[in-house]
Formats: sequence, C-alpha cells, structure tokens
Amino acid sequence: MSADQSSFNHPSFGRMTAERVIIFDTTLRDGEQSPGFSMNLAEKLRMAEALATLGVDVIEAGFPVASKGDFESVNEIARHTKGAVICALARSGGAKDIAAAGEALAPAERKRIHNFISTSPLHMKYKLRMEPETVLDLITTGNTAARNLTDDVEWSAEDGSRTDPDFLCRCVEAAIKAGATTINVPDTVGYATPEDMEKIFSMLRERVPGADQVIFSAHNHNDLGLGVANTLASLRGGARQVECTINGIGERAGNAALEEIVMALRTRHDQYPYTTNIQTTDLLKVSRMLATITSFDVQPNKAIVGRNAFAHESGIHQDGVLKNAATYEIMTPESVGWSRSSLVMGKHSGRAAFRDKLKALGYADMDDTRLNEAFSRFKDLADRKKVVYDDDIVALVDDEARDHDHIRFAALSLTSTSGKPSEVDLTIQVDGKDVQTNATGNGPVDAAFNALRLAFPHEARLALFSVGAVTEGTDAQARTTVRLEEDGKLVDGQGADADTVVSAVRAYVHALNKLLVKRARTAPEALTA
Repeated sequence: MSADQSSFNHPSFGRMTAERVIIFDTTLRDGEQSPGFSMNLAEKLRMAEALATLGVDVIEAGFPVASKGDFESVNEIARHTKGAVICALARSGGAKDIAAAGEALAPAERKRIHNFISTSPLHMKYKLRMEPETVLDLITTGNTAARNLTDDVEWSAEDGSRTDPDFLCRCVEAAIKAGATTINVPDTVGYATPEDMEKIFSMLRERVPGADQVIFSAHNHNDLGLGVANTLASLRGGARQVECTINGIGERAGNAALEEIVMALRTRHDQYPYTTNIQTTDLLKVSRMLATITSFDVQPNKAIVGRNAFAHESGIHQDGVLKNAATYEIMTPESVGWSRSSLVMGKHSGRAAFRDKLKALGYADMDDTRLNEAFSRFKDLADRKKVVYDDDIVALVDDEARDHDHIRFAALSLTSTSGKPSEVDLTIQVDGKDVQTNATGNGPVDAAFNALRLAFPHEARLALFSVGAVTEGTDAQARTTVRLEEDGKLVDGQGADADTVVSAVRAYVHALNKLLVKRARTAPEALTA
C-alpha cells in the first residue's frame, strides 16, 4: 500500500486510511511455541476474549492441521470470540492444511486463512528440498484454495528477509494474482536490521504489480533485540499490519512485543503518524493474564509492563518526578493500566474491599467461583501475615486463576528433622478423586515431589526448580517455578503460598497439568513436492 494513499479497501476492514495500522496478534500461535509454554482450551478462550477486548484486529488462533487439540481450539475461538478477525495458519503446499483451516474457522463472524511457505535459498534447499519453480506453483495453489474458502487471505514468505529480492518479488506477485489480500514478509530468524526491513517493503511496493491492492505485513523476531525497531522501520517502508505478541513471547528470543509497538506509535506520533485500535489502559491487565497462564513472569525492567517500568530510585530522578512527572516519564503509568491505589488490605478486610482491590489490580473479570476461592485464600494469608501487599494478592490470585483441570493440590503434612529424611503425607485430586500418598526424601521438597510421582506416576524430568519471595519479610509468600521435561517437551508451572513446600507442590501440579496438554500436540506431516 502506497504511503501517500488516502484510503484502501480491505475485505475484513472496509475502507481504511493510510494511517491505520492493523494489529495482528499471534500470541496463541507463534507465542505458544515458546519453550515451556502451553495453554489448554479454556486458557486460550480466555486469552482470545481478552485480546478482542483489548482491540486486537486479527487473532491468529492456531495451526488446525497440527493436532486435534489445535483444531478444536481454533474452532472454539472462532465460535465464541467476537469483534476480531479470527485467523488460522496453514502451509501453502498442504491441501489438508487449507481444508482444516477453513473447517476450523467456519463458525467465525470474520475469518482469515494465513498460508505460508519458505522462500529463502537456505530454506528451499535444506528444509523444503524444492526448486524455486515448485515453490512458486505451491504459492499459487495454496492461495487459490484459501481464497475459495474466504475473501480474507494472507500469505507469508517464511524467511522472507533472507530471500533473494528478485525471487521475493515473483513470489509476492504470484500470491497477489492467486487472491492473497495481505502479504507478510517475516524476519523469521531475527537476522534483519531496521534498514533491511524498510528497504524490503519499499522495494515490493515499487516493483510488484498489484502491490497497491494489498496490505503489507511485518512479522519480526527478536533474536538480535531488534524486533520492535524492525517493525517500526517496516511501517516506514509501507507495511500497514504488524504481527506481534503480548509480552513479546515466541520462538527462541520471541516476537516483537505488542505493548511496545503500540506505545511507541502513541508516544512518538511525531515520528510514526499511525493509529491503532488498541485500548492501551488494558495492556497491563492482558500482560498479567498471559504471565499467569504461561507461568512466565515479565522481567522487572521490561518496557511498558515490567514492575520497574515506572519506578525511580535515583534521588535526582525522584526529585524531578515529584516536581513534574514528565521530567522522567514519557508516558503516564495509568495510560497502560498501572494504578496508584494505596488501599491497605488485612484480615478485617471484607469481600467488597477485596473485589475493589482486584479491580484496581486488573482482575475485574474474575468469575464468582474463582473470586470466592481467592478470597478464602486471602483471609487465610491475612491471618498469617501482618501486612498483605498488592504483590501478595497478585501472586495469590494468579495461582488460583491457573487452570488445574486434571490434577489439583488438596493437602499436605510434613515431618522434617535435621540429619534425617523428611516425610510427607500428600493428598491430590486426579479428575475429582482423592489420591493419598506418603514418601520420604532428602529434605521436605524432595519428599513432596517423590510423593507427587507416586500419586501421579510419570517419567518427566525435573529440569528447573526455583524459589523466590513475593515480598519482603520472613512471612512473605514464596513463588516457585518448576520446569518439567519429557521427550523434548518443556513445560513450566508456578505456585505461590506462604508455605514454601506447598508453593513448590502447587508449581509441580501446575506443570503436570500443562504437560498433559502438551502430550496431545503432534507435528503435521512433512510437505512433499
């Protein structure tokens, strides 16, 4: 799309101005491919609803042909999520892929099939083992098949940033002629620089026939820490869709972070005069929801949504902020969802005050069942702690909000004496039925994990065990992370409790539940020429 165009007609969005940027979120597809990440159906539906409320234009819900679970999740998101375009991924050369995507998307109000194939010399030779002419034929075949199922078709040149420019132009032209309405040129391995990406999009718009009739899209990975910078440069080159994820999650070092792109456009509108549909005050809430579901905390110094993003320790900085916040803050904390609430919670706080605190912390959408469970745990915690901090409540609610469909922690008793093995009596629920076990170990955590392996036999290896304090003080809650590895699959679980051993068991149980989801995942059949 030419930068000087006053408007553009799109099959899903109608007449669009040249300043409008489409936000394409791939948290549920590319983001979920992060090592250790896994979401079940209920969690994906929660995230999809949150993304739609946030104002995301296109939600890439998954890769339907990959497994029965992937197909079901795309189908259910298409059925229940309103407002956004629901997108499914498929390979250009896979007839089964295209058909599965079309079938999974059938209930959607607005739908898109996103098909892709590798175009770089390296990928064609070693991954696909195909000649360039065969790839061109499959681009035509895939986009034609997709266009027969929906008017909104996206095509991606995998490893596009390392593709020969002349061949890339031929591929894009073939995709447009076959019916693609959005053309995505990914920096699949995070190799490109901002100058590279701006040049690629400028070249395609100038050289490819029909380029003025499609939306160009940027999908940048963050291997060199340039994902967001490359995305902004792509907009300068003429892209008007950006593909990104909440918290920047994704393969390897991740994708360009949605919250960073959106706030860069808003804060530096003088340099990037573009608009999005994102409700920025919901950014923190959605970020926290994803961190809860995936068990991956956002690093403290993460831009926009890290807990230190608006913190000032330097005396000079603190003095300046007190006099005028703009001296050291280029955006307000409230603009992305942070709250300055100082409501103190304790054992005498009631349910109404607890609900108000949750709303201030970004948990306004909790259902009554989870609210009651969280309130019960809060009252128990308040009986054991003098002061309950906001971070305590966040840790407690996040732990309660995690999905434990198959396995749930019920109770634990512990006997531990220095110089002797520890002994644990553990009760968990497996599909609603109590399972009680007893085990010993070299310390209380080892004994508890041995008991878990007896209660729910499995061969997964403990790859990581980490404990941190949620707040200061000897009565602080412990937040534990457990990583399990099984047949090359990694999952991370988190748990929080004032009792460190209970926190560890909760984390292990969460990881086991995620492992059960990941076991059902399979890789699609390889393409053949």
